[in-house]
Amino acid sequence: MAKKKHVIAAVAVALPMLLLMSACAPGGSTATGAQGTVSKDISGKDITLKLLDFWQKDPWVDASIKEFEKEHPNVTIKRTTQDWGQVVNTLNLRLNDPNGPDIATVNNGWQSLGTLAQGGRVLNLDKYADLYGWKKDLPETQLRQVEFTSDGKSMGTGSMYATPTSRSSLIGLYYNKDILKSLNIPVPKTLDEFEKAAAEVKAAGKVPIVFGSQDKGSATAILFALQNLNGTVKKISDFVYSEGSVPIADTGLTQAATTVKKYADNGWFTPNYAGIEYNDAMDKFLHGEGAFRFDYTGSLPFTDAERPSFGYIQLPQVSGDAVVGTGAANGVLSISSKSKHPDAAAAFLNLLASKKAAQLAVDTGYLPLLHTGLTPPKDNPVFATEVAGQESLDKDDGYVPYFDWSTPTMLDTLGGQLQELLANKSTPEQLTQAGQKDYDAFQADRKKG
Repeated sequence: MAKKKHVIAAVAVALPMLLLMSACAPGGSTATGAQGTVSKDISGKDITLKLLDFWQKDPWVDASIKEFEKEHPNVTIKRTTQDWGQVVNTLNLRLNDPNGPDIATVNNGWQSLGTLAQGGRVLNLDKYADLYGWKKDLPETQLRQVEFTSDGKSMGTGSMYATPTSRSSLIGLYYNKDILKSLNIPVPKTLDEFEKAAAEVKAAGKVPIVFGSQDKGSATAILFALQNLNGTVKKISDFVYSEGSVPIADTGLTQAATTVKKYADNGWFTPNYAGIEYNDAMDKFLHGEGAFRFDYTGSLPFTDAERPSFGYIQLPQVSGDAVVGTGAANGVLSISSKSKHPDAAAAFLNLLASKKAAQLAVDTGYLPLLHTGLTPPKDNPVFATEVAGQESLDKDDGYVPYFDWSTPTMLDTLGGQLQELLANKSTPEQLTQAGQKDYDAFQADRKKG
């Protein structure tokens, strides 16, 4: 697999090397085609675009909207933001509403984008891709993540139904420097060192891992992070992209579930974590109520005052020192098939994938994607550690896709099973078996399609 680096001045950051294989899904409605005539000219009458996203307290989004409205003073973007699970789980209904959002962040794979494309909820973007040159400019590894055939049955080929942002997102381990320093604990560099540190934090009467499992989708971040330490790039990728016949048990999932359960049994999670929502868990971590947190880069809204207190690491695998981690664009955006202003919506999508937006990402402390020659931020220690994590993945060519892309229901299945596991109602093996059952049912439907 070839590598491709993106340079921010003297800092190299990685473009996730992700491949999507063709796949099929159960039959459904034919996906909606693009408008007959498309245009870059959106001047003239006043336009209000409704944006629904899961970025929440994100200065990059605010800066991007401000830039777009400056370029197009007749356009106002009305933003609604909720957490990731709320957006993804309600998107099908919202996009079916004539008064719903014009633009929405979606999740890649069958769980969100595939279902929306198949059901005709989002616009076929091919004519806009031709207008703006998206298919020419985007690396194929990124392009294939947002492609489906016009009947919505095959993934990784066909038409565009979303565009990536110029920001990347990884899953890794954040740590509170102040807590570790106060306890004279070095920043861990391996899983063994992390577990030793967690035990020492617990012994000191503090919370080792800030965690909440009430939102079952977002709670899987720790599961997928630990899976990456036990599985291989090839087996995880082959499973997700339906290439070959890799069983889910060979992807490191059982080992990851066993480890999560061990952490819970050790009392390393936030007390009463089963009743803690994702946003509340983030706030607890940002306010110093725990030493570590597994999360997505770009999700924690660090303030300028908070950034010096936190760092990030991409832990190497349990066997050997290779680094494997989940990574992709921070989000992809689609246009509702019911939007009355698709030209304006496409112009905004184009901005979010642009070099200007990539620089805005860097300026606001987020990892960029797709573009080179960017100016690095000043005095942002968290960003520097995230860049180092991304560099380690690039060095080892260690990117794997998000595991929930594998079926429309995998995230719900594994998230629910994780809740059952932590409630002592299931086992790591049963979690894995449930994932395999979900996968097998989807593959059977693919064959019928």
